Amino acid sequence: MTHPRQTGLHRRHVLASGIGAAAAFAIGFPRPALAQGAKLTFKLGTDLPVPHPLNVRLKEAIAAIATDTNGAVEISLFPSNQLGSDSDMLSQIRSGALELATFPGTVVSTLVPATSLTGIGFAFTSYDKVWAAMDGEVGGYIRRAIEKANLVPFETTWDNGFRQITTSTKPIRTPDDLKNFKIRVPVVPLWVSMFSALGAAPVSIPLSEAYSALQTRIADGQENPLALINFAKFYEVQKFCSLTNHAWDGFWMMASGRVWRGVPADVRAIMEKHLNAAALKERDDIAQANRDTQKELEAKGLVFNATDPNAFQGALKATKFYGQWREKFGPEAWALVQKYAGDIG
Repeated sequence: MTHPRQTGLHRRHVLASGIGAAAAFAIGFPRPALAQGAKLTFKLGTDLPVPHPLNVRLKEAIAAIATDTNGAVEISLFPSNQLGSDSDMLSQIRSGALELATFPGTVVSTLVPATSLTGIGFAFTSYDKVWAAMDGEVGGYIRRAIEKANLVPFETTWDNGFRQITTSTKPIRTPDDLKNFKIRVPVVPLWVSMFSALGAAPVSIPLSEAYSALQTRIADGQENPLALINFAKFYEVQKFCSLTNHAWDGFWMMASGRVWRGVPADVRAIMEKHLNAAALKERDDIAQANRDTQKELEAKGLVFNATDPNAFQGALKATKFYGQWREKFGPEAWALVQKYAGDIG
């Protein structure tokens, strides 16, 4: 079992008592670890570029945690997939080799299918619906599912934004424009299924490889929130941006279950306090970015067009997409989604 590194008086006290470190943590002894000079170190991995609001707010939270623990907790932030792809980090955090990470819900869905519930195509149409669901019963349902995988999800989800389609060849105005269109999507079965149902040719590529895939024309387009389109500089290799709002996805802050059980309760409380507060601030950041980023991207040459979401949802309803995913998620989960999102078929 992997635990955060422990040093100082706490370690000496444990050894002197004849109790192993794992056993001592398991029974909560000695609980006032901070007063005894304990040192806990964590790695925190994300898949987002350095300037993204998520990483900015994480840095602030890390500093606040260090202050509140008198420097006893050291968290090193590794953005931009520095610790590996999302799949790599997911394996690391499950084994305890990585202590903390943020993951898009749809990425975690390869392990915990329920985490992609909010990414159902054209289901959630506004932030009012999204946050009511995520801070309510849908979020609770997903957290319980994540915990079964020996991962510890924090209470507050972070915003990844509504997703839009960019292309290098033509604007996407109607569902017919997606026919045979090569589009990069994350390694997410739900979205591969959605774009396949709409007649596109989705290519599953990790975010860290997306820019080069667009540059070399492995894919002619991609889909992401505006903030990420900007920070990842996709505008350098794309010409058009179609405002489809086809899905919303959030980030889950997670701790390794193997590691988290070894962290004293008072330390966990401090970390939860600051990381959950940072998530709320990041939500506001993304909301502001959504208002500003389109103008910024237009100034960089990206040409925008609006779309009719009803046309796309209608095209999906004409396929087996919603029925297949209702069956996969199960009646309880589907009913919860429709409670907040409305009837989606």
